[in-house]
Amino acid sequence: DTMRRVVRQSKFRHVFGQPVKTEQCYDDIRVSRVTWDSSFCAVNPRFVAIIVDASGGGAFLVLPLHKTGRIDKSYPTVCGHTGPVLDIDWCPHNDQVIASGSEDCTVMVWQIPENGLTLSLTEPVVVLEGHSKRVGIVAWHPTARNVLLSAGCDNAIIIWNVGTGEALINLDDMHVDMIYNVSWNRNGSLICTASKDKKVRVIDPRKQEIVAEKEKTHEGARPMRAIFLADGNIFTTGFSRMSERQLALWNPKNMEEPIALHEMDTSNGVLLPFYDPDTNIIYLCGKGDSSIRYFEITDESPYVHYLNTFSSKEPQRGMGFMPKRGLDVNKCEIARFFKLHERKCEPIIMTVPRKSDLFQDDLYPDTAGPEAALEAEEWFEGKNADPLLISLKHGYIPGKNRDLKVVKKNILDNKPAGNKKSDLINAPKKAADASNPQNDAKLDEILKELKSIKDTISNQDERISKLEQQMAKIAD
Repeated sequence: DTMRRVVRQSKFRHVFGQPVKTEQCYDDIRVSRVTWDSSFCAVNPRFVAIIVDASGGGAFLVLPLHKTGRIDKSYPTVCGHTGPVLDIDWCPHNDQVIASGSEDCTVMVWQIPENGLTLSLTEPVVVLEGHSKRVGIVAWHPTARNVLLSAGCDNAIIIWNVGTGEALINLDDMHVDMIYNVSWNRNGSLICTASKDKKVRVIDPRKQEIVAEKEKTHEGARPMRAIFLADGNIFTTGFSRMSERQLALWNPKNMEEPIALHEMDTSNGVLLPFYDPDTNIIYLCGKGDSSIRYFEITDESPYVHYLNTFSSKEPQRGMGFMPKRGLDVNKCEIARFFKLHERKCEPIIMTVPRKSDLFQDDLYPDTAGPEAALEAEEWFEGKNADPLLISLKHGYIPGKNRDLKVVKKNILDNKPAGNKKSDLINAPKKAADASNPQNDAKLDEILKELKSIKDTISNQDERISKLEQQMAKIAD
């Protein structure tokens, strides 16, 4: 009994959450009322994006972080989808690129202007078509540039090379029922999925095979979630047969028994897990709850340690989670949530109380930076790489992002070798007629025009640099 009374040492024992002042919230936003269990909000060091109610289609707001206060009804939106938007995800390697999945069965990738929107954006950089039912999940690859995963209600997972607009991997016979969520592992070599058939699957997407699976991960019938942790273990949330909410930790090399399994309460909101690999803390936000619970994952029993709960009066409709490089390291902020209410978005800041003003390197180990470790082609060829890390010692200053360029290939000309389902993958329905003579002529015409525009641009660039040199001479 004396052992029980010893409080476990942890620098995160006193982490506390605080909502920001009212004037630092984003007000008068009509948050989407779609019944879908995604987080409805995505944030990065520049922008907060929120799926909103839109008549006659799907839309989401993109606000620069500093644009707090009341948001005008006429504020521009990203509104190219013809059906409600179900999920959005910022590209980890470009803070101006965001992907959206919608009920209209498409995935769209958007480039947001550096200072935010001044006009509504209706033209995506690329439309990815391949799903036959609504697309409820989009997730960027953590380390390879321009690799995007989408999962739809057709029970298929498609992995796209956004730079060419192609579907390169189509996993359409691994799930017999609805996919609740998909999570990449740390280096993006594996994914894990939670599905309505109560199974958690670990999949090698490039080999197109299931590496591990667990039936009845949680016995209850309500939605589950499964995410990879930095050490390769898998954390799940779900419901017991008695409808109690549970969380569990699994080793994918042996899925027979969980490493840990805890029952929490009998609320019926789906628990959305948000994970910080640098501190090994998991935050659980129940949809419709008014609290955020957080746990530290360690190597010693009971492995999942309850830290604390942040509670507020209002229930949350959704939640955004800021990447580490967007936090204020001078205030010992270790997480920032963007909680969606019915009509507003309220940032909540999680802090470790410290007396010193110096940089706390134990709280901020080097973290995943915005540079991609691999190009899409390298990853599809079989290479793996861990995230490229940056130090936050002097804070993170967002750099210049390069524009997303999409070079569409004539899909029929190059079938990647060695893909079991290559016929399925490489001939999206629309490409079937891409090689008739009429199209070829049109393509030549477009290519000529493109070339002439590019030549003009490069001539103008030379002219500009000459003029700049002349100016410099005069100035000297």
